[in-house]
Amino acid sequence: MSQKISVGVIGATGMVGQNYIRLLNDNPWFEVAFVAASPRSAGKPYREAVAGRWHMLTDIPQAVRDLVVEDAGNVRAALGKCSLIFSAVDLEKEAVRKLEMEYASKGFAVISNNSAHRQTEDVPILIPEVNHEHCDIIPAQQKHYGWTKGLIMVKPNCSVQSYMIPIHALMQKGFRIGRMIVTTLQGLSGAGYPGPSSLDIVDNIIPYISGEEEKSENEPRKVLGKVMGNRIVPDESISISAHCTRVPVIDGHSACISIEFAGAKPSADEIKEVWRSYRSVPQKLGLPSAPQQPIVVRNEIDRPQPRKDRDAENGMAIVVGRLRPCKVFDYRFVGLSHNTVRGAAGGAILMAELLKVKGYIEEGKKLKDKGQRKKVKGKSTEPREERRRQKKSRNEGKRFQRSAVGGLRSYGQGREQESSKLKR
Repeated sequence: MSQKISVGVIGATGMVGQNYIRLLNDNPWFEVAFVAASPRSAGKPYREAVAGRWHMLTDIPQAVRDLVVEDAGNVRAALGKCSLIFSAVDLEKEAVRKLEMEYASKGFAVISNNSAHRQTEDVPILIPEVNHEHCDIIPAQQKHYGWTKGLIMVKPNCSVQSYMIPIHALMQKGFRIGRMIVTTLQGLSGAGYPGPSSLDIVDNIIPYISGEEEKSENEPRKVLGKVMGNRIVPDESISISAHCTRVPVIDGHSACISIEFAGAKPSADEIKEVWRSYRSVPQKLGLPSAPQQPIVVRNEIDRPQPRKDRDAENGMAIVVGRLRPCKVFDYRFVGLSHNTVRGAAGGAILMAELLKVKGYIEEGKKLKDKGQRKKVKGKSTEPREERRRQKKSRNEGKRFQRSAVGGLRSYGQGREQESSKLKR
């Protein structure tokens, strides 16, 4: 590709947003040209907006550190700067829904980490290896809302990643799953920064995560569903019972899964071979973020383990192990995924790469706004007109907050934790 596609990140200063910034830095297809957050961060260079709360292990990328942060509530600020928006804002669900709809209505492809649109009938919950064909509903979605270029696509709950690809691999080979019991052990980073207090989590397990069990039981059905006309019809043939817990692990969501087949039952060796040989569309297309080995099978009796296995295939693989007979169902096994990579920003970037190949995201053409990458070094060196525009942007964002999301949680109140809740 001769020129990269310009993308934006809204909620760019939170934990998910920071992961986007980190992972996009080396992506050969995309470059960050627009960053936005709350009104409190708007007008600052990105390095100042995240000063004292940059939580990545690598430094802020040079290409982003001096970008001026816009107010995410002011959609017009993104016009002419990018064609794709990664949404990682931390707002009440209805506020997120309205904001993402507004970005899409202005012609942006929106890929969201939020749950607001996961049950919208014509919005795919995408795992590129599993339900890539759900992209086919985009023309119907655009017609429904009157959009010419805009679209919305969402990623599933982060804990779902640790078992959906292994389950899909079996179903793809004709081994239908009838019932599942899933117990998740979810890392602390899924709760965002600062997460649970040390007194709550040290020497402890928290056996409840708000909303997680409902998501874990319902979202897989939509992922495994079919596009029928202008909606996605969930697969109601599979029953899932979920227990979701928070454990004192920094990164990595593990799941203990028991499965019962609805028909032919494979042998344990057949299951392992299905997993080892599994490849799907992202691998066949050679997408930059796609793991070459989507499912890594560990034969050791005590694997997978988060600290040892979460970074397999740059954090994009699902690591499985401990496959054995189940005395209640047919088989049981343990799955592990990196919740802040495959389960969050990395999985969403893979979705964007798939959309690009399918032609739903514009190629990297030069955008009209020549000042889109205007940077600030030290004190503001922006032209006076640019500073006026920044002030107007903040004021418009506040008006959007009062009108479109009136009565909901303020976009700039309290601690600034835009999209810190990776667990969604």
